[in-house]
Amino acid sequence: MEPKAEYLFELSWEVCNKVGGIHTVITSKVKRMLQFYKEGYFAVGPFFPGKNIKEVFRESQPPSMFKEICEKIHNSGITCHFGNWLIEGEPNTILIDYSAFTNKLNEIKGELWEKFNIDSLGTQFHDYDEPMLWSYCAGIVLEQIKSALPDKKIVAQCHEWLAGGALLYLKSRNVKIGTVFTTHATMLGRTLSTNNVDLYGLLDKLNPQEEAYKFGIPAKFLTEKACTQSTDVFTTVSEITGLEATHFLGKKPDILLPNGLDTSIFPTFDEASVKHKLLKGKIKKFAMFYFFPYYQFDLDEALIFFLAGRNEFKNKGIDVYIRALGKLNELMKKEETDKTILAFIWVPAGVKEIKSCIMENRTNFEDIQDSIQDVSEEIRDRLIYGIVGKKEINKEFLLGNSLVKLTEKRLFRLIREGNAPVCTHELHDEGNDQVIRALRENNLNNSNTDNVKVIYYPIYLTGADRLTDLTYYEAIMASHLGVFPSYYEPWGYTPMETGGMGVASVTTDLAGFGRYIQKQDKGKKNPGIYVVERLNKSQDEAVAKLTEIFRKFTTLTKQDRIENKLKAKRLADIADWSHLVENYIEAHNMAADRVK
Repeated sequence: MEPKAEYLFELSWEVCNKVGGIHTVITSKVKRMLQFYKEGYFAVGPFFPGKNIKEVFRESQPPSMFKEICEKIHNSGITCHFGNWLIEGEPNTILIDYSAFTNKLNEIKGELWEKFNIDSLGTQFHDYDEPMLWSYCAGIVLEQIKSALPDKKIVAQCHEWLAGGALLYLKSRNVKIGTVFTTHATMLGRTLSTNNVDLYGLLDKLNPQEEAYKFGIPAKFLTEKACTQSTDVFTTVSEITGLEATHFLGKKPDILLPNGLDTSIFPTFDEASVKHKLLKGKIKKFAMFYFFPYYQFDLDEALIFFLAGRNEFKNKGIDVYIRALGKLNELMKKEETDKTILAFIWVPAGVKEIKSCIMENRTNFEDIQDSIQDVSEEIRDRLIYGIVGKKEINKEFLLGNSLVKLTEKRLFRLIREGNAPVCTHELHDEGNDQVIRALRENNLNNSNTDNVKVIYYPIYLTGADRLTDLTYYEAIMASHLGVFPSYYEPWGYTPMETGGMGVASVTTDLAGFGRYIQKQDKGKKNPGIYVVERLNKSQDEAVAKLTEIFRKFTTLTKQDRIENKLKAKRLADIADWSHLVENYIEAHNMAADRVK
């Protein structure tokens, strides 16, 4: 497919400004976009005076044509910074400083009301006004670019309502630039689901505008709707979000733009397998100082599950994950299995510090570890001598009586009574934390008799947290199963990333990626990526299905788990941008045709 436009301007509040998932969409796609548009591709984002962006943006002199445009609009209060975004491909980038245009805010909001019936009274500056100022200024910049290039075909793609000011500015002035508006999640859908409204059960019964006012988001909702109705091409990222958009915004998407990944950045399956063994060792070390002071279990028979993402208790399916773990724990105890599940919950919360008991455990554990490492060569030589000399090999033979006694003293300092903690950190508001409450309600207490051990890990994984010391991707590769039973997930990168790392995962048919993957050939026994049906299903049904998946996964042979890893990797590769980017080109071409 060949692009019809000679210039593409991709507008997002997240250009050189990492906020959420759209940043991943754009950065992972840029390399492919440059193959189509080359020097005609421009990313457009906000410029924040005083913010150090040297790590993400290299400023340079603009081409002569753009220099004239910059000088022309500078006096009106708009300053353009040209340069390159320091990501792979280093695309042309325009960052717009709108700070001196703030005195025009009321005038802009008045225009939005008069032309598009957008009620923005009472909005907050950093919440609504600021992105609208930026995107309105971006519209002015694009208008000037079109004036300088009257014979060139230009398309502007605006991501989310935050970039909508540019689209509405262009359409209200009939500027001959094709527009694509992409909503990655409807404002109303996300808001309703966050507030525990039965979104999909009531989808065709809700009055969208009334609900927007009820939940205090009329400006964002009305901006999103105006952009949807005004754009040349309306797109969204998935079938499930398209259903929302049709009901809430009054228009069916012209085309779906599924989110992809640049899978070339992920390790090969062989590399991932080697790293899994090494990184799992870090999890084992963590488990030893976290659990073993209280009781011991067979780490060689332990499986590592995890859930990661924003701390949205219902939307991210944390509630379903915990309930299913509780039921799995009951089943495993009844069966008296020797397997253990280490179930991590990697979602950030308000933390004070790592619990002091855990830090003490780590110090005492490392004291034992260091003392053994100091004599590791001597132990190795003694072991070889014992094997060859047919000696009785025991700790006294390997360590010697003095070191055995010293180690026993150190081990005595490590021992604690009670249960291992369920959370790694002290929380600011632990009494009201939904995760802590749910763990208690589902009898997940990390007692000696529990087969499911939970670790609520309420910080971002940086690789230097003094606990597992793993980055996010390393933590994925150390695990056996990623669990993402989302209720509201317009697309869902996490199961894709997990598959890309060669690890099996769980998603749902309420996630865009889950519905996409349902249409692929997954295989029944070892699908690689499991899909829990949640559309038109009760939470109890979802919990039962997830529990069933957990139960089956615990009984898989090592060969079955390897087949799951291979299938997950292959399914993630299907969602590579090399397969999905042409949907974007098709949308741009539709816009280029329709603007005529």
